[in-house]
Amino acid sequence: MTERDTTRLLAWSTELRTVHQRLRDAFGVAQQAVRDGKHAEKAGRDLLLYCHGFCAALDGHHRGEDRALFPAIEKAHPDLGPTLRALERDHSMIGHLLSGLRDALDRAAPPVELERHLEGVAAIMENHFRYEERQLLTVLESLQLHAAVGDVLGPL
Repeated sequence: MTERDTTRLLAWSTELRTVHQRLRDAFGVAQQAVRDGKHAEKAGRDLLLYCHGFCAALDGHHRGEDRALFPAIEKAHPDLGPTLRALERDHSMIGHLLSGLRDALDRAAPPVELERHLEGVAAIMENHFRYEERQLLTVLESLQLHAAVGDVLGPL
């Protein structure tokens, strides 16, 4: 194994943490848009702008994990199958919550309702990120996966 290979292997754990932090930051911007919106129309319009980017990024991140990262992990570590299935269920639940948020935005729901949707997404997303990092970061430090970061962790 070359030094470049070692750097790439170690980088997968760093990349995952970096992507999670970028998603947390983007989500914080979306939450602030609702808090700053005095009127339902402004809050919804601002959140729609921020949510479009955040929702697309989070969806892309989870699709990349499901399509590329998790199969590679399971091939190298079959014992992690149950953990990966739990993470995939989280992805589905988060997708459902994001769909509810998008629906609320489309019908110009009041800020208090938008904030409830965001709180639900935040709770599941943060719990998911922490669990994923606890379970997978060590594995990612030795995972041999030769693919573009955007294909594996989403286009951020």
